[in-house]
Amino acid sequence: MIRRDEAVLSVAGTEFLATADGALVWLEESLVVVSDLHLEKGSSFAERRQLLPPYDTAATLARLVRLLARFAARRLIFLGDSFHDRRADDRIVPHDREALSHCLHRREVFWIAGNHDPHPPTGFAGTATPELAIGPVLFRHEPTEGAEPGEIAGHLHPVARVATRGRSLRRRCFAGDGRRAILPAFGAYAGGLNVRDAAFAPLFPNGFTAHLMGDERVFAFPRARCLGG
Repeated sequence: MIRRDEAVLSVAGTEFLATADGALVWLEESLVVVSDLHLEKGSSFAERRQLLPPYDTAATLARLVRLLARFAARRLIFLGDSFHDRRADDRIVPHDREALSHCLHRREVFWIAGNHDPHPPTGFAGTATPELAIGPVLFRHEPTEGAEPGEIAGHLHPVARVATRGRSLRRRCFAGDGRRAILPAFGAYAGGLNVRDAAFAPLFPNGFTAHLMGDERVFAFPRARCLGG
């Protein structure tokens, strides 16, 4: 039975669960997929004297720990930009490093290379790879125009703005058309790009459905209901 904080999202005939936390779950493969955690973004900004509360890594990993426990996942895919920069894994405090190691423990883990973290993390378990194919599905960081059906990617940090009940609502979202899906950023400090931006147009020439992440629900809206800005 599908919970209120989940929605079915199909890619190339394969059914996933899109969760209100921003993860994609493939139940048959006992697999959780997350994208764009941007761990240690706060500490990166602090080095440039742009001070943010230094809790983004802890908050992001706490959500991931809960998700993995909830689905008893045996496999985990990070879709790239897991770390905000190439030195981020050196700045993780011991408590957060322990939390990340807990997420990886006794799981098959894949680190997809991102533009922020093209090289594999040091000191953490898992396999680093540019992309990964499982059955009909290809996992990669950046979506590709004209890709074959089955692509699942991140990178663009999709968000959608919709008008509902007399007010405008802007939330992170999944974007999918049955052929491909783009995941929202999972990181606490990651920004977002509106799904009506020109960057999405060549990826979804026939439109898409935006699955917005609510506090306790996932809401589906067609492209026509999504507003610019």
